[in-house]
Amino acid sequence: MESTVSAPDQLAPLPATETLTPELHSDIQRIFELQQSTALRLRRSTVNERLGKLEKLKQSILNHREDIVAAAEQDFGRSGAEAEFTEMMPVLMEIADHRKHLKRWLRPKRAPLSAMMLGTRSETRYEPRGRCLIIAPWNYPVTLTLGPLVPAIACGNTVMIKTSEMAPHFSAVLVTIIRECFNEDEVAIFEGDASVAKALLDLPFDHMFFTGAPGIGKLVMAAAARHLSSVTLELGGKSPIVIDNSADLELAARTIAWGKYINNGQTCIAPDHIYVQNDIKDQFVSAISRALSEWYGEGLQAQQSQLARIINQRHTDRVVGLLENAKALGAKVVYGGAVDREDRFVSPTLLSDIPDNADIMSEEIFGPLLPIIGFNQLDEVIDQINRAPKPLALYIWSRNDSNAEKIIQNTSAGGTCVNHIAAHFLNQNLPFGGVNNSGIGSYHGEWGISAFSHERAVLKTQFFTAKIFFPPNAEKLRKPLQWVMGKL
Repeated sequence: MESTVSAPDQLAPLPATETLTPELHSDIQRIFELQQSTALRLRRSTVNERLGKLEKLKQSILNHREDIVAAAEQDFGRSGAEAEFTEMMPVLMEIADHRKHLKRWLRPKRAPLSAMMLGTRSETRYEPRGRCLIIAPWNYPVTLTLGPLVPAIACGNTVMIKTSEMAPHFSAVLVTIIRECFNEDEVAIFEGDASVAKALLDLPFDHMFFTGAPGIGKLVMAAAARHLSSVTLELGGKSPIVIDNSADLELAARTIAWGKYINNGQTCIAPDHIYVQNDIKDQFVSAISRALSEWYGEGLQAQQSQLARIINQRHTDRVVGLLENAKALGAKVVYGGAVDREDRFVSPTLLSDIPDNADIMSEEIFGPLLPIIGFNQLDEVIDQINRAPKPLALYIWSRNDSNAEKIIQNTSAGGTCVNHIAAHFLNQNLPFGGVNNSGIGSYHGEWGISAFSHERAVLKTQFFTAKIFFPPNAEKLRKPLQWVMGKL
């Protein structure tokens, strides 16, 4: 399967509307200039001052817990438990991790001396990048807005945030939280469509942090290039699962059914398609079908469950279009396949026998469709994965350690779980990010500090030795230098 990966979230820049009024454009410019002096002042802020701001953010999130749950229901039809688990817990964990480790993370790090630098002392210091931009997606609005905001604040930056207009109730809650916690000269938040994002991207930020589709990520990177701004791009792609015939099929089926259908598949690290060894393929399809039936019910029965809805009509039509295109080309629906366009509902659906030219094989699905592809030898799957753009996540289900290692060593992905789904996102001691098409840079924990800090090299002379290289001594040093170079 060779994939070009179209973005599911913003397939092309949305047409500019009247969202960006002259007044809003002027306000964006005003706040950007206002944040310049604040950014300089924050360079001198202490760790305790920054932790105090994160504590205030934490309390505001907790205070607006019911508002977050209500927004999840209004924008997605998501359950309260799912909203708390996916929207609140990751941010609160990130804040707790920073509270515990920030002093150590930001402490200057001594650098050992090199042979040429006797008489000096060196260290690396973490300094704020300055004015930062965070452009957030619609699928997990709280987690993917406030998650990167935590290290940005912890590093002493100012931030301007653009929320997604596609989740308006979530956006309203975020506006309330941000304005409750911060003055606009430190953190400002803006709502609106692509025209607002473009106005922000036209500004010379010191760092731009974008979460969303690879296609829009390219536009963000191009905008950053005009100003030589650094970027963190958290993108997506087609994240595969590989299941060999040693796997615990029952555990694999239930875990995959859980991980895929959180937010009804609208997750950047959700499994996109499954490669399963042919001699266990039918068993696996039966096992995952049982799990889906037990939890949700098949077809339109699942409409009465706690499954989320597709975010809007446009994306519903896109997901339905992928399903209909695959069926028209000969793909078989082995489970589900029910659609209620008016309710923005597509039931959990398993597909088999999908032809390579079906759109679902090249576009990121970002919905409740799950293609299942049989294979005989691991080398076939490794070749298929390596012919596609590098995924954000790659999942392996196997009790054969050598098989798992073979896949890991012969492929590239942003992150990998063996016998789990999406769990690496929840471990704050791991970097989270993509590679090439699926992203540039990473964050979470200490990696968030790296994303929002400049690692500044500082060298101080204690006693001066460089004068031995001053003319006319240099020529006399050739033989000693040759001896030293021979020992290196």
